[in-house]
Amino acid sequence: MICSVKTSFLAAVLLWITLLTGCASSSTGSYVVLLRDPDGKLGSVVVKNLQGEQVLSQAFEAATLDGSKESYFVTEAQLQRDFGAALAAQPPLPDLNQPKLGFLSGTQLTPQSQNDLRDIAQNIMRLVREGRPLDISIIGHADTSPPLPGDTNEALAKRRAEEVRSQLTNLLRQNRLGDLPPIITTSDGDHNPLDKANPASPVNRFVEVQIR
Repeated sequence: MICSVKTSFLAAVLLWITLLTGCASSSTGSYVVLLRDPDGKLGSVVVKNLQGEQVLSQAFEAATLDGSKESYFVTEAQLQRDFGAALAAQPPLPDLNQPKLGFLSGTQLTPQSQNDLRDIAQNIMRLVREGRPLDISIIGHADTSPPLPGDTNEALAKRRAEEVRSQLTNLLRQNRLGDLPPIITTSDGDHNPLDKANPASPVNRFVEVQIR
C-alpha cells in the first residue's frame, strides 16, 4: 500500500494516521482517513494498492488499505475510537502563524520585515533541531497597481517569493543548519489582497511564509 499526499500551496493536508500510526483496524478493516490541517485548510491524499487507487479529498473521508470497498466517511466518534490514543500522543504542532513580510517596492523588504524574516529563520532552526520534519511554502503577492511595461503582477509576486527564499536560505546557512527543509515558492499575483477594499494599496505587496 502506498499513500501519497497532494496539496496546493494554500491547502495543506494533516494526515494524522500516516504521521502517527499508519492505519487503524476496525470492523471495516485497516484504513486511512483525511483530516483538515490546524488552520482549517484541506488538501488530498491518494491511497494506492493492488486494486488501483482512491483519492480522498473531503474531511473525514476514508479508504481501506486493501481497496476492498469504495471510499466512505467516518464519524468523529469512530475516529476517536480508532485513533484517540494516537491523537492524544501527538506532540504539539509548531506555530504555523508567521508574520507577513511587506515590501517598499519591487523586491525590497521593509526594515520591519527584514527583522521578521530573521525571526522566521530562528523559528525554522529551532523546529529542525527539535527533529520536526518541515515543509516551507513562500507565496508572493502584489497590489493591483499597473506593473512596468513587459511585466505582470503575477511575475512580480513570484520574484518577491524568490527573493525571500534566497534571503531565508542564506540566513539558515549562516547559522550552519545542515540539511535545509524543502522550500517551495509560488505566486498569487494580485488575486488575494490583504486590504480587499483597496486592492491597489501598498499593504498588498507582501509575502507569506507557511511552515508545516
